[in-house]
This record gives sequence, structure tokens and C-alpha cells, in this order.
Amino acid sequence: MVSTVTSTTVTTVTLLGASALLAVAAVLMLIGYLIVKEMLSASSSGRLRLVARRLNIAIVPLLLVFAAIAGSRLADALA
Repeated sequence: MVSTVTSTTVTTVTLLGASALLAVAAVLMLIGYLIVKEMLSASSSGRLRLVARRLNIAIVPLLLVFAAIAGSRLADALA
């Protein structure tokens, strides 16, 4: 019985640590992409502005992930 509880606890702590690491990575990627998009959109080159518009393909899903992370943290705080 004790070994089952211990292994379950270790698994839960490991998974929560991995999900927190993935959340931090997703937020950092989002910030990086937004910075690059702003820098490229300020360029006078049409090709670089096109690349800036194409970055929305990566930014929109990361915004959805960010909203899910923020929503779950808010729900935890309110509960």
C-alpha cells in the first residue's frame, strides 16, 4: 500500500514539473515570436514584412495555449 501511494505521488510531482516547464517554454516562445514579428514588421523590405505576417501561423496557437494556461491558473487561484 505504501509503495503504491509513494509511486503515485512521485509520478504526480514529476508530471506537474514537466507541465510547468512546458508552460514556461510556450510563454517564452510566444514572447520571442512577438518580438521578432514587431521587428520584422518595422522593416522597409516587403519580403520581411511578409515573413512577419506569416509568423501569425505560430503566434495564434501559442496565444491559445497562453489563454489556457492563464485560465487554469486563474481557476486554481479562485478555487
